[in-house]
Amino acid sequence: MTVVGAALAATAAVAYAQLGGYTPVNLSSSKEGRSLIQVLNDLNRYYLYPVDQDKVLRGAITGALGSLGDEFTYYSEPEDNAIDAANLQGEFYGIGVTLVAANADGTGGKIDNVFKTGAASTAGVQIGDVFLKIGDKDVTGVKLNEIVRLVRGEKGTQVTVTFARDGKPYTVKMERQPVQIVSVESTVLPGGVGYIALNTFYNEKASEQFRAAVADMKKKNVQKLILDLRDNGGGLLNAGVDVADQFLQSGPIVSLRDRAKNTQVFGSATNRPTDYTGKLVVLVNKNSASASEVVSGALQDTGRAQVIGEQTFGKGVAQTPITLPDGGKAAIVSNEWLTPKGRQIHKKGVTPDIEVKDTRYTTPVNFSGSGVKPGEKLTLTVEGRPVTVTADKDGKFSYTGEVKRPTRSAQQGEAVVDVQGDAILKKAIEVLGQ
Repeated sequence: MTVVGAALAATAAVAYAQLGGYTPVNLSSSKEGRSLIQVLNDLNRYYLYPVDQDKVLRGAITGALGSLGDEFTYYSEPEDNAIDAANLQGEFYGIGVTLVAANADGTGGKIDNVFKTGAASTAGVQIGDVFLKIGDKDVTGVKLNEIVRLVRGEKGTQVTVTFARDGKPYTVKMERQPVQIVSVESTVLPGGVGYIALNTFYNEKASEQFRAAVADMKKKNVQKLILDLRDNGGGLLNAGVDVADQFLQSGPIVSLRDRAKNTQVFGSATNRPTDYTGKLVVLVNKNSASASEVVSGALQDTGRAQVIGEQTFGKGVAQTPITLPDGGKAAIVSNEWLTPKGRQIHKKGVTPDIEVKDTRYTTPVNFSGSGVKPGEKLTLTVEGRPVTVTADKDGKFSYTGEVKRPTRSAQQGEAVVDVQGDAILKKAIEVLGQ
């Protein structure tokens, strides 16, 4: 959860003043500090190969933060931080697609959705197409963020991409156009039940988009509403407060507690004419985290909504983001947050009022084996079609089928749901009908 706010910045400044900071002088006053300086210098003196100075120093920053053993305190390199910043702003120039990794190790890129109004749609790009090259660069094995960085660019510039479709390559040239990240999807289900899915809080436009969706539900006289926070990993804390506030009229939403155990209310509800006051349920699963847990925890504590689904992830800490001189970012855990009843959910999660397993995704067919010659190819029949695997140097082989892809609309903001195949959603409709 990224936290932005003057109060937290002030807290961080006080902590720094109390503890002091590293300077070239006091870094040399400890054995560890002198050791760091010596290693960096001796690396340049003795290492056999050319040294990438920036890479070494960024590695040192990564290692320093990583030594804390806290997955939520980390360093983002400048290139990744630039993509992150564009995502946070909610708009950039690109080709109008969403991507997922193409390979099991998280590398490569594959088209997950194509938006109707983007350059990719005009060029005939389809869901499932795999990135082979961007310009002359082979991207089949690079990190997904590298593909995103190469596809995005300045307004009106062109990008040439070679895709593979069913194993056959094709190349298209596309002009980068404005792309707005729409984090909210909504629809009205049979029986007049409203449905709003919020996919992320990491978008400065998320609150505005959510308010518009709620206003649309009120305009349609929706009296029963489903708020879907499944697979929402969180984001801006103030966005979480704003979303919860649209269903609450008074009282605290979330409080922050620092390492000195000082607690302060970060956000409280206000009574507005735009608030939704009808019947409400909230859907969560094991991937609902951070700001999603702020919202579901607040609505549960106040009795405003029943929470349905799976135990949530359990990220109950807030980070202070620090932009660094190299353009990178350090995210540092600075507070833990508490629900209105004072619950601390870090590494615990929010327990639903009604527990239901998320049935939208099934475990893909997978297998592994050994005992064949290194490099030997085996062709097996899986789900009625041939699959070829290649043994590694130790004679081992493995296969993992594709995870079922959820159906998504090509129209941003339009929700597509499967009432019969989605057990959590089905239960929510049943509860609202009682």
